[in-house]
Amino acid sequence: MISLKAIGAHFICRPQGRPEVSGKRLESQAGFTLVEMLVVITIIGLIMGLIGPRVLNYLSESKVKAARIQLQSFVTALDLFYLDAGRYPSSAEGLGALVRQTPGVAAWNGPYLKGGNVPNDPWNHGYVYRSPGEHGPYDIVSYGSDGQEGGSGVAADISLENLSAKNE
Repeated sequence: MISLKAIGAHFICRPQGRPEVSGKRLESQAGFTLVEMLVVITIIGLIMGLIGPRVLNYLSESKVKAARIQLQSFVTALDLFYLDAGRYPSSAEGLGALVRQTPGVAAWNGPYLKGGNVPNDPWNHGYVYRSPGEHGPYDIVSYGSDGQEGGSGVAADISLENLSAKNE
């Protein structure tokens, strides 16, 4: 494609040392045309449209897996607490009893979680701890991506009950 600048070059005298126009672009005008740029942008858009949702789905699934791993970590820490104290933390004490000593627990040998703090779930919501629980001595629940009880898919609640059902 010849630009107006190249056409105008035929009518203007140039100083010596500049490249001649020979039906093609000047060396100094090498580059991409608008059509070429639009084709590349369209191809990139199609690829992102096809692959993007899959990548986002994998990211969502990985957060659910991370929450399940944290629940397993809590189970291990609560078992260690039980061995030292002879009981599980009450609902009032919560999971915080795993990282700092609570009154009335003389044999506390913690912190039972690495880092010295109770982590939030992957969506940055706190875990819900109840003791005694509905399904055992305690329940630990993450409300999922929406942070509210119930839900489906990525927003579904993740609990110890769901965890043991997935492992069987």
